[in-house]
Amino acid sequence: MSDTKTTNSLEYINPEGASPAQGLYSHATRVESGPLYFIAGQLSVAADGSVAGKGDFEAQFHQIFSNLKDVLHGLGATHSDIVRFNTILVHSQDIELFMKLREEYFPTIFKDKYPPNTLIVVDRLVKEEFLLEIEAIAIAK
Repeated sequence: MSDTKTTNSLEYINPEGASPAQGLYSHATRVESGPLYFIAGQLSVAADGSVAGKGDFEAQFHQIFSNLKDVLHGLGATHSDIVRFNTILVHSQDIELFMKLREEYFPTIFKDKYPPNTLIVVDRLVKEEFLLEIEAIAIAK
């Protein structure tokens, strides 16, 4: 039997026999809806267009999720409509802090299951001041 959680028209799945997830994510999402939103990678950009939290990974994490919430709201969606994340970090040393921040924040925006997430580390993002970027796929209402 798989470990699943269903909300709206999506289901987070951890199939029986699969290795345990190595963080707050599920191995798969099953989507029954039609249209999907492919949300561009969100960066730590303040309302005035400046880079928010220069040199501060935690501040950038929170700004990014605030920006993502604004995009979702503008689409008539919420965090519970997210199908999947892709997370890009610039420094491998930030992985542990990312996991800690996600462990604190995700239970405030999701219930007991979390969308799949791929985490990669790259040399840099579009501006050197950016320390992470998060993109998402969400279902349309």
